[in-house]
Amino acid sequence: MKHTARLLALAVLVLPLAACQKGDSKPGGAKDQAAKPALLIAPEDLRAVATSGLIGAPVITGAVQPARRADLRAEVAAVVLQVVKDNGERVRQGDLLVRLDATSIRDSLASAEEALRASTQSYEQTQRVLERQRTLNQQGMTSMQALEDAEIRRNAAQSELAAAKARLVTARQQMTRTEVRAPFDGVVSERKVSVGDTVQVGREIVKVIDPRSMRFEGQVSADRLGELKLGQPVAFRVNGFGETEFHGKLSRIDASANATTRQIEVAASFDDPAQAPQVAGLYAEGRVNTGAQSALVLAEGSVQRQGDNAYVWKLQGDQLKKVTVQLGARDDRRGEVVVASGLTAGDEVLRSPTSTLSDGQKVQRVKAGAGAASAVAKAN
Repeated sequence: MKHTARLLALAVLVLPLAACQKGDSKPGGAKDQAAKPALLIAPEDLRAVATSGLIGAPVITGAVQPARRADLRAEVAAVVLQVVKDNGERVRQGDLLVRLDATSIRDSLASAEEALRASTQSYEQTQRVLERQRTLNQQGMTSMQALEDAEIRRNAAQSELAAAKARLVTARQQMTRTEVRAPFDGVVSERKVSVGDTVQVGREIVKVIDPRSMRFEGQVSADRLGELKLGQPVAFRVNGFGETEFHGKLSRIDASANATTRQIEVAASFDDPAQAPQVAGLYAEGRVNTGAQSALVLAEGSVQRQGDNAYVWKLQGDQLKKVTVQLGARDDRRGEVVVASGLTAGDEVLRSPTSTLSDGQKVQRVKAGAGAASAVAKAN
């Protein structure tokens, strides 16, 4: 009996202890949640929910091009003697770019100068003869016919002098055209000739652009023409600049459609020209914010899906909250989706959530660069 009593007493003590241990071992319990480490959240780990009018807005496709550009062509037929500037080199207005052979033009200039001297002497001589004939005519010592003949010779010499001056000006202009110079401060974007090349009048020699005048030039479907107005905001991305989004305003809308594509040519100036790409011809694509369909939008990378449900991880105070959202239209070009319900403008959500997060988990804000894009867990 005493042995049986002892066994019963031991069983009474063991059962409550086992139950207590079983309750504490449940995953997600209060004790387990409190013990879970906080997340280090840096500014780059978060994305703010914002309103956008770009969903369904007119699409622009085109390239970044300079507003100031010059295609310099040969104005004389000659051989290329020197190429001073190469592609990518910066130039100042008036800098020499290409020098052409001026031998034949120099001979023409010398001939024009000699012709001008001869014409000047001939004119001065006929002018003196005319003055003498006028004096003699006034004294009655010569006929009116002789005076008229002297005046005719003087007029002919005067015409020849004017023609010689014009030929000299042309020859001098031809000389200056053997030196191709930069029309403005900029960059050589394309050199088309090399030393020894023979160029004819009209052949393209070199292109110069002004990188400070870059703008987004593209085409918009004619179906959306009625929605476009000068000054409307434009958001676009440029090939080679990743996810960087540039902003500008419509500065030009052509009055006629392209004869081949039937699209409308437009141009958008950068809001911050200093941040514009310095390379011309880069492909770009964007949308015009017409304001017709403003909605809350969020990048798809912040949205997680579970079956038919979609949710995001919202930062609320010092905790993470798993928030179910209703999604609307999707913008494939920008990788964004409309948030129909569940969030409001200004809410902060994780940019790239992971599968290890839990609802109500503690977070700790840190300075930029101290966290991680996946929200690194802080060790106890």
